[in-house]
Amino acid sequence: MLERVPSAEEIRAMNKDELRSLAQEIRQFIIEKTSVKGGHLASNLGAVELTLALFSVFDFPHDRVIFDVGHQSYTYKILSGRKDGFDHLRDLNGISGFPKRKESPYDSFDTGHSSTSVSAGLGMVMARDLQKDDYHVISVIGDGSFTGGEVFEALNNAAALKSNYIILLNDNEMSISRNVGGLNRYLTNLRAGKGYNRLKDIVKQAFRKLPGLIKGISNFKDSIKEILMPRGMFFENIGIKYFGPVDGHNIPEMQRILQKAKDLNRCVLIHVKTMKGKGYEPSEKKPEWFHGVNAFDIATGLPLKAADGRSYSAVFGNFIDNAALTHPKIVAITAAMTENVGLTDFAAHFPERFFDVGIAEGHAVTFAAGLATSGLHPYFAVFSSFLQRGYDQIVHDVCMQDLPVTFCIDRAGIVGRDGETHQGAFDLAYLSGIPNMTVMAPRDALEMEEMLSFTLDFNRPSAVRYPRGKAKERLDKVRPQPIVYGEAELIERGSKIAVLSFGDRFNDALETVERLKQRGYRPSFVNMRFAKPWDEKLVDELSNDTELFITMEDGAIFGGIGEKISAHLSEKGYHGTVRNIGIPDRFVPQGNPDELYHLLKMDADGVMEIIENDLVQIKA
Repeated sequence: MLERVPSAEEIRAMNKDELRSLAQEIRQFIIEKTSVKGGHLASNLGAVELTLALFSVFDFPHDRVIFDVGHQSYTYKILSGRKDGFDHLRDLNGISGFPKRKESPYDSFDTGHSSTSVSAGLGMVMARDLQKDDYHVISVIGDGSFTGGEVFEALNNAAALKSNYIILLNDNEMSISRNVGGLNRYLTNLRAGKGYNRLKDIVKQAFRKLPGLIKGISNFKDSIKEILMPRGMFFENIGIKYFGPVDGHNIPEMQRILQKAKDLNRCVLIHVKTMKGKGYEPSEKKPEWFHGVNAFDIATGLPLKAADGRSYSAVFGNFIDNAALTHPKIVAITAAMTENVGLTDFAAHFPERFFDVGIAEGHAVTFAAGLATSGLHPYFAVFSSFLQRGYDQIVHDVCMQDLPVTFCIDRAGIVGRDGETHQGAFDLAYLSGIPNMTVMAPRDALEMEEMLSFTLDFNRPSAVRYPRGKAKERLDKVRPQPIVYGEAELIERGSKIAVLSFGDRFNDALETVERLKQRGYRPSFVNMRFAKPWDEKLVDELSNDTELFITMEDGAIFGGIGEKISAHLSEKGYHGTVRNIGIPDRFVPQGNPDELYHLLKMDADGVMEIIENDLVQIKA
């Protein structure tokens, strides 16, 4: 059927068997493409029938759907004319793994972070009503995203609606890790409904021999469940109509309930039960492993390329697990990312000292502050782009009180194929501007361990930021010079040119130094280590005989360490040139990280190109 993607009208005309076959083909297509290109697999496999039902009931793109997070939108992209684009999924200039308005008129809102779809959908509903338009708005949101507080802020507003708005709660009991907390228990109770389900089976058996009465059973079921179970009581009590739970893999049932919801002039929540990873046995068994995948072997589910060395996440996880043995005040926090940030072993070995707060980064930061006021040392491991959602809490609750909370910032800098929403471009700029905060970035795995060791007895706010992927290792395995607060590591003292490297840019900075030497220059080379406080004393000393400073960082240039060094030198009356190399004032697209560094002129080739005219003025 996918040789020519069927239209919405053709999908509406399909019978059960045809719909089942189409769903199977779509699943196979998604498995095949992600096995080659990588991507979000398990979440997309669980949303196939749900999306088919949406496409058959609504008129897209006139009607609008917002996929929360967006990592369940592959079927929607296939049905909206982008099937052929999957050969370049998540490539530079290829189609995105997330909804993008600039990519297709079918995508009504850009997503990539969780818990935004209800607020965005409500805004569209209000705009529709104000402008007297007639489109429907549907927000598709997972139960994991429901742990984000923004959802409940939006529900509070949506409850007052007197026009149609549909929230489709896709309940698969998963975020990236398993869901936790009170909301998960509430949804579990809604899923279970044991008394109702037992009675439903008895009624079905009693009427099995009376085909003429079967049609009446559905209404009878609805009445019984209202008597036996407070299903959806929370949503009903705040003014939102609740339907469900509904089998999200039963397309005719989904079509029926969506048609019913379309006719109500109020906010409606449809609770849909699905299986994350459905239709592919490896992902059904381990959905958290198949949330985001690299290329893999379909037959076994194993990666095509075995992991080569340890990741920075693993370096952190191993360190914190060992440190906790001798430091009883250490506690670890994650926001629904246990496996991804390297805390699996810590959670197993120290369950009473491990806290998964769900997708709620703002809460996680203030929760850490509360722990710190009571004598503990919290380590919050979080992706850089996700920590942005806790900025106010970092300022107000941690730094203003000068509390010993350590932020272990994973996926800092360019992360690659997930694109704009996931690049860790801004943490250096926004953290280094906050009083009382200390910010570090290691050049390699051994230095990262030294920095984490430094934080153990550091009784103030601190952050260690490190990139995605394989950790750089020192071939000689020699431990780095001890970490001294605010001091850089002077690797080589030269003259006229100074290359100041921060964090993971070290190898490209080293390559830049080698190329300068090949051209007859003798540059100074510094591993800055600290973004705040950075080593003013060393920079001032170098400025006495340096005509060109080159700063290299894996973060936004505006507000970054290079810009701060430039401003400092200017205030001191420095008359030389400072070239800041980093992420320019733009959102960085998806692509292979090496491609992106080259595109942004952040690799050694780009640096040499940028400074070419400067070198003309400097004698070797």
